[in-house]
Amino acid sequence: MGRKPSSGWKMSRAVLEAILNAMQVWLNEHEKEQLYRELLAYFGLIGALNECQALEYAWQDPYNRQEIEQFIKAWLTWRRKRRKEEAIIGVV
Repeated sequence: MGRKPSSGWKMSRAVLEAILNAMQVWLNEHEKEQLYRELLAYFGLIGALNECQALEYAWQDPYNRQEIEQFIKAWLTWRRKRRKEEAIIGVV
């Protein structure tokens, strides 16, 4: 069983939703939570006083925005590859 998202996740989800909408990316809730956790970990934002605000500020900075977009694109590529591999394994 997955852990229940914290109340901070609700506000952070709004920031992530805005980022994904700007990039025209649509994910299910599980994928969004997984991406959010990995995004925070990758950029060293886990444990920040206000993770949501830190992510929002990072998104507003042009350099960080580019880095976040590249991370999300790479994550999506990895996710698609993993799904394809899981489908192939499921066929065998």
